[in-house]
Amino acid sequence: QVQLVESGGGLMQAGGSLRLSCAATGSISSVDAMGWYRQAPGKPRELVAAISGGGMPNYADSVKGRFTISRDNAKNAVYLQMNSLQPEDTAAYYCNAYILSHYTNWSAYWGQGTQVTVSS
Repeated sequence: QVQLVESGGGLMQAGGSLRLSCAATGSISSVDAMGWYRQAPGKPRELVAAISGGGMPNYADSVKGRFTISRDNAKNAVYLQMNSLQPEDTAAYYCNAYILSHYTNWSAYWGQGTQVTVSS
């Protein structure tokens, strides 16, 4: 059983910062790519940032220069530092990871989501 547990969302004024955390727990053999997606009401889920197993980051154009993704392989964790937040960043943020468990082949797992709300 593998789970992704997220934390760190909340309410913030425009220009502020938040840090999201996500830890993968359970019967894990290996973790490859990890990332963050977001979904605003009435919109499709979109990639915000991803980081490869080797630590190479990739960002959506809308967050480049403002958000930073990082990971801690010893903790099977991924983080998203969000600076200069804007109202358009308001969304539910979901952690995603590609994991090899003790019992199943490589699979994509999702966290439960954490809400980020940015007021103007």
